[in-house]
Amino acid sequence: MTGMLKTIARTATQVQTFKLAMSALVILCGLAPGTVQAEGVQARATSDFLDSIGVVSTFEDRGQPYEKTLAMLRYGGFRWLRGGIEGLSDSGPLRIESFLRLHEEAGVKISWGLGSGISDVERLVATGRILARAGALLAFEGNNEPNNWPVTYKGEKGGGRSSWLPLAKLHADLYRMVKSDPELAAYPVWSLSEPGAQTDNAGLQFLTIPEEANTLMQAGTRFADYANVHNYLYHPNVPDPADNKTWDAADPSSATSVDGLYGNFGRTWANRFEGYSEEDLVDLPRVTTETGVAIKGNVDEALQGVNLVNLYLSQFVRGYRHTAVYILRDRTDEEGVQTYGFFDPQYKPRLGAHYLHNLTRILADDGRSEALERLDYTITPKFETVHDLLLQHSDGTFQLVIWGESLVGTNKLKVSLDKMAKRLDLYDATVGSTAVSTFESLTEIEIEISDHPVVLKIVY
Repeated sequence: MTGMLKTIARTATQVQTFKLAMSALVILCGLAPGTVQAEGVQARATSDFLDSIGVVSTFEDRGQPYEKTLAMLRYGGFRWLRGGIEGLSDSGPLRIESFLRLHEEAGVKISWGLGSGISDVERLVATGRILARAGALLAFEGNNEPNNWPVTYKGEKGGGRSSWLPLAKLHADLYRMVKSDPELAAYPVWSLSEPGAQTDNAGLQFLTIPEEANTLMQAGTRFADYANVHNYLYHPNVPDPADNKTWDAADPSSATSVDGLYGNFGRTWANRFEGYSEEDLVDLPRVTTETGVAIKGNVDEALQGVNLVNLYLSQFVRGYRHTAVYILRDRTDEEGVQTYGFFDPQYKPRLGAHYLHNLTRILADDGRSEALERLDYTITPKFETVHDLLLQHSDGTFQLVIWGESLVGTNKLKVSLDKMAKRLDLYDATVGSTAVSTFESLTEIEIEISDHPVVLKIVY
């Protein structure tokens, strides 16, 4: 929807206005400082949010040329990439050098995992050490969905419908190997994905098995530093578009409708083995190495686009340190996953790629503030489908991200500051990476939020 930006200014000075390709109404009020009852909110580092933005990708071993992968990563502004030893070989086409080059040329860190059905922990650690020496390693990751891709470890089959005890032994060994290596001990280990599918109570629903747990592996066994989930937004339980789609998928509690943190690390979804309490899940270190949105049914490219850009924000606010979306570009070598990509099979960016490109350029920050501040602001009224994230750029500028998840309509809200801002720049991630309007001397701004993020850059 395109609407002309309208303003009402009293003591505020409007610097410039543009057409805003969203439904928005901005009101500037030069109120005396202290007349708005605002609350202090602790800012988070802009670079921490940007560092959380990752992606899953196909590589040369599946027909995607290196230069194309590099260009797509750069365009989206991704900060990390899910990689691993699956498909890796010394003779190619996929070699460790590809990941080293992507780190050097795109600036991405690499999570390094076993992949599907692989149990070679020695090779994982050895190749991970190469990445670490180049400054390219982000973390180690356990097996990918062993409910779908079982493994054989030390002669024992684990996962699928078999016992998961061999998998538990594998991941305990992997953790010990990483933490006993002087070069690697500081790097986090992410758990396998889908421990909720355990057929027997091996204990993989824990990062460290507590004393009171009645599991096959002994208490005190350590598997990982971070829980790893694959919380896709559209799940058989909730297959259709809905309000708050990404907010719900990121919910750590039993209230979530998807295959999320609770069903894998709280009470396992397959056999109801007890894991962490809901209270403990709130602060459990966690990452997502797969989530995403396919264009199909009632989900068109526009809805996929806003879902994807909202997803990174909801995940970060709800406690996920890193999030990787499946997938960078549609795969062309297998059935059923041709419409998840930020890019189509011909490498053309979809709307989601454009929206993420805009958001990462709006927030762009290569530094990190050492002294993050608080900002007194309020957003009224409160709407269930409107969420916010206060960031602080390394130059000290506040960046207030507000996004909506309403399928239909808009919500009019007012952002009130407790003291007058010298300057405010308004951005819309679905329009572009430059400000759609700039204002000076204000303490209030009224906007309408629908289904995507806007950013307020606030300078005092």
